[in-house]
Amino acid sequence: MEITKANSAEYKVLTDITKQSKAYLGYSNEQIESWSDLLTTTKDYIENHEVYQIIVNNSIIGYYSYFIEENNHATLDNLFISPQYIGKGYGKILMNDFLDKMKESNIKTIILEADPNAEKFYESFNFIKTGQIETSIKDRFLPIMELKL
Repeated sequence: MEITKANSAEYKVLTDITKQSKAYLGYSNEQIESWSDLLTTTKDYIENHEVYQIIVNNSIIGYYSYFIEENNHATLDNLFISPQYIGKGYGKILMNDFLDKMKESNIKTIILEADPNAEKFYESFNFIKTGQIETSIKDRFLPIMELKL
């Protein structure tokens, strides 16, 4: 197992992981298709953001991405694991790698918009819900979560 910086050639694999993970969480094909733009990782995105992937047995099984903003603030933009690897500790490995990078970079605050199904995962790392944001789907909200380092 290793965590490496993703390169833009892997954009399709990362997009597939994202969509498969959403399907695993119970979202319909119709919902996933309607969110296609939001769930697609592009070459440009990889080239302009920090994107790290976890490789097990020579296969990419998950990834996370983030960007750093002003005032020692970072946003965790994505963290996804292939469904067959969910529940096996790889999400925790990715999150710990991300948190280590943030501490090394002297980041003081991390913010994310969580999938409601992943809220407990983030709470296990001491993220707290600070608000919510309405999505393009009527009456659907995403929790906004924050961690002070």
